[in-house]
Amino acid sequence: MSASVAAAAAAISGYHNSSKRDHTEQLPLTPQRVQVSVLPVFSSYEKQKRDDWNSFQEYMKNHNPHLTLSQCNGAHVLEFLHYLDQFGKTKIHAQNCSYFGKLYQPGPCPCPLKESWNILNGVICRLRAAFEENFGFYKMNPFGVGSVTLYLREVRYVQAKARGYIVYEKNKRMK
Repeated sequence: MSASVAAAAAAISGYHNSSKRDHTEQLPLTPQRVQVSVLPVFSSYEKQKRDDWNSFQEYMKNHNPHLTLSQCNGAHVLEFLHYLDQFGKTKIHAQNCSYFGKLYQPGPCPCPLKESWNILNGVICRLRAAFEENFGFYKMNPFGVGSVTLYLREVRYVQAKARGYIVYEKNKRMK
């Protein structure tokens, strides 16, 4: 091991082993006097959240007319969810399909592929969290409005029914 590599390793290990240093200090320098930067490690959830946020911003930029986040409302979020349906891989049987309500599909059918409820719900949850992180206005969050929640509930119901799962209706309580 060369002397410069050993010095860099000692400097880095000394930096990590020192627990009394405050976080405002500069990072250690390598022998070439280049500052070493430590990149933050993001979890897979954070990466998905960032990717979903970027794709929603790209959708708003490509929307005609162009949208800003301040103009965005629940209707635009629903348009985005319909846009995501074209990339889905889940077969959702129509009511007139012979496989409607059956758990297993023995043969091919012309029913469309759509995005599954689990994916849509995850995207909305991550977008809601990203909006609150970036702007902090949870009351003005377009991803948490009632129309989006109702749409997701309806998608879950329709997909469960199309797959043959037993769907129970909730009893409405009298006030």
